[in-house]
Amino acid sequence: MLKSKTFVKKTRSGGIMKIVREHYLRDDIWCGSEVCTECKQEESVLQKDACIESNLCSFPHYLLPDTNVVLSQIDILEDPLIKNVIILQTVLQEVRHRSAPIYKRLKDILHDKEKHFYTFTNEHHRETYIEREQGESANDRNDRAIRISTKWYSDHLNNTPTDKGLKVVLLTNDRGNKEKAEEAGLLTYRCEEYVKSLIANPELVDRLALTNDDKNEITSSKVLFSEHLPLSRIQSGIKSGTFQQGTFRASRDNYLEATVFVHGEGDDSTEVLIQGLQNLNRAVHQDLVAVEILPLNQWVAPSSVVLQDEGPKEDDVTEEEEAELKSGPSGAGSRKPTGRVVGIIKRNWRAFCGMLFLSQIKEATRHLFTPADRRIPRIRIETRQAATLAGQRIMVAIDGWPKHSRYPNGHFVRSLGSAGDKETETEVLLLEHDVPHQDFSQAVLSFLPKMPWNITEEDMAVREDLRNLTVCSVDPPGCTDIDDALHCRDLPNGNQEVGVHIADVSHFIRPGNAMDLEAANRGTTVYLTGRRIDMVPELLSSNLCSLRSSVERLAFSCIWEINDKAEIVQTRFTKSVINSKASLTYAEAQMRIDDANMNDDTTKSLRGLNRLAKILKKRRIEKGALTLSSPEVRFHIDSETHDPIDLQTKELKETNSMVEEFMLLANISVAQKIYDEFSECALLRKHPAPPPSNYDILNKAAKSKDLVIHTDSAKALADSLDAAQVDGFPYFNTLLRILATRCMMQAVYFCSGMDSDFHHYGLASPIYTHFTSPIRRYSDIIVHRLLAVAIGADSTYPDLMDKHKQSALCNNLNYRHKMAQYAQRASVVFHTQAPSLTVEGHSFNMFDKVKVTISLDASNVQHQKIRMSLVEPVISGVSVAPSEPEPDTKRAKLDR
Repeated sequence: MLKSKTFVKKTRSGGIMKIVREHYLRDDIWCGSEVCTECKQEESVLQKDACIESNLCSFPHYLLPDTNVVLSQIDILEDPLIKNVIILQTVLQEVRHRSAPIYKRLKDILHDKEKHFYTFTNEHHRETYIEREQGESANDRNDRAIRISTKWYSDHLNNTPTDKGLKVVLLTNDRGNKEKAEEAGLLTYRCEEYVKSLIANPELVDRLALTNDDKNEITSSKVLFSEHLPLSRIQSGIKSGTFQQGTFRASRDNYLEATVFVHGEGDDSTEVLIQGLQNLNRAVHQDLVAVEILPLNQWVAPSSVVLQDEGPKEDDVTEEEEAELKSGPSGAGSRKPTGRVVGIIKRNWRAFCGMLFLSQIKEATRHLFTPADRRIPRIRIETRQAATLAGQRIMVAIDGWPKHSRYPNGHFVRSLGSAGDKETETEVLLLEHDVPHQDFSQAVLSFLPKMPWNITEEDMAVREDLRNLTVCSVDPPGCTDIDDALHCRDLPNGNQEVGVHIADVSHFIRPGNAMDLEAANRGTTVYLTGRRIDMVPELLSSNLCSLRSSVERLAFSCIWEINDKAEIVQTRFTKSVINSKASLTYAEAQMRIDDANMNDDTTKSLRGLNRLAKILKKRRIEKGALTLSSPEVRFHIDSETHDPIDLQTKELKETNSMVEEFMLLANISVAQKIYDEFSECALLRKHPAPPPSNYDILNKAAKSKDLVIHTDSAKALADSLDAAQVDGFPYFNTLLRILATRCMMQAVYFCSGMDSDFHHYGLASPIYTHFTSPIRRYSDIIVHRLLAVAIGADSTYPDLMDKHKQSALCNNLNYRHKMAQYAQRASVVFHTQAPSLTVEGHSFNMFDKVKVTISLDASNVQHQKIRMSLVEPVISGVSVAPSEPEPDTKRAKLDR
């Protein structure tokens, strides 16, 4: 059956275009139920024994939620208790348009066979499709479509001889929709009403998101905040220049202060300071907000006060709070553009990790949740299991923030485990940094090659056979995901051939399949202390793609002919097959190079590589490449308990630099090749030069030792750092380079057709990309695909040549890489803690030498700290933690 609509549309050129939209209807779409004998279905999803213990529904039943229930109560739908749910096509499409995160969560539920969720394509079923009536809103039409489909399901299942009293329950929180459903004789309940009827699972009530009615019940009568302006007013205000829009970024150190980054044209942006709770006006970190810039005489300086929210436990607002609502403590520095939030354009809420702090009122059900992230405000929730949740790490979602409420309202999502437990804290760390870490789905794993896997004759026919070369890999100890290997050999003409061989991950991960989409979403492998979260399944990362020794592996090779001055004579790229002769650590490779008694082919290759690498590095530094310093630590983990048992600073050897130089050379060579072939869609990586203000801390540090750092170019900075030496202070130069690292901008991926600035400041290279780590970086997989097309080794596909899609991919990769870095640092902090030294009445200069004793302060379970007590110089009456006893020998204690 065919429905069609015809309408005309005016084109940009002024012409008229006739458009015919066809909509096909069918009568053979399955209902998905096991009890049905009428539908000819291959596999049933909805169970015949759909029983759940309920005061309202003592009979088997399927649930059919409307769109708003899915959007607001996704936490309920994700609970293992909720099964046998019908998701209409109408609902799925609405959710997709209104919330991408919830749509993804809903799709994950639909793919979980244990949940028995079924998608019914009601918009293409002859008996459930309806057309929008004249004067009917799109929302009302969709509500009617949901009711029509509910009625069809009820009648359809009642006509089945084996239905055993099976019913369909419509869940809706819309009063009008519920009334019309009841008038039509449909069984319908509010979501809260149904969940509270589940007598065997009372804890599920805690996961209910508050409805608008509920939100009004738990707020005070006093208006604390200004009304948010409607979107129409905001849009007109932005258009006229009255308002500015930008991303709200709360301060970690002062809960009364935030900044809004207003993005202008190009790289131009303005930072607007917001101070005081009323001016913050219920915005939450990362929300997209509209701000009004205050008059110049109301501009203030950023506060230097560290202020954590220790506000009231209940709804009453104290006099001190009144002051906090109106303003925050202003600083003494230069004033900045200051504003106030007038409206929310887009919320960026998620489920937050943290801990519950119980109300002092006996038998209270309302409690304050304190997020682990200090930039997020406390959240008030209702729970009947507070005593159980005390001392637990839990997740809470925000439901809303009424203008009468000091804090936002939310609901309990789930418990993560006991606070302080290693696995629990790691889970918190991953969730807070938005690191995808769930097990790979069956859909992803289905695209893995079948074992045992071998290289076929077909593979060999399209690849260069390099198995005879003396190839070896050099990596950190314990590395199992070996991305790269190298070789160096003499050529008859006196030059040398050097090859960088990279795991050919793109051979196994084909564009657009489930494994490719998952890798694109994850973006990168994340390395934590004692744990690795892979970007691709372990069969690939640690086996088939890992260039281990003595096994044949598929590779993508970049091979140069290089003369004695380390100048490139020619470059070629080829898909290849290699057989690594050795998998070495940096220390093992260094010992081979240094041992004059070793002269085997692998050692000779390493010496050739090392000699050339030294020349390449010297040339790079002469061009202005920076050699900065960032202290890296290595944890030694107990194999049974997974506790850190030792900590040491990583020692860099010549072989570290050797591998780095050839990886850089390969990345630069590939970058130039893919840009030459695809100037509009090459995936490249750039490193912007820092603005002069970034160097303030570096200049201050140098000035304390009467030194001057020139920062007008990378070369000038590099030369200044080389010359920065202090007699009797050998570690000074390293400290200065650590500070210089913190002045740098973030390197980012970008699409060549969307940007004109390609320069990599830190490497002093005009063009750069990532090619050498496709096991752990998705960017490298895309670069491999581009290079393969460039040399005729593979075919292209539409997304690869679409600069807009490449740019969107780069945005995700930049986000994932940034969050992975933060997660990795947080993991180190968790295992070492972050030191804090506060001494009143005594001033220190940067680089002053002190001696301290160190102990762990665990008084705040969420934010444990290393406490330092000053030993030398001895200051009378000064102690960092005077209320604590001297740490005993069982606790961390050392002198520095």
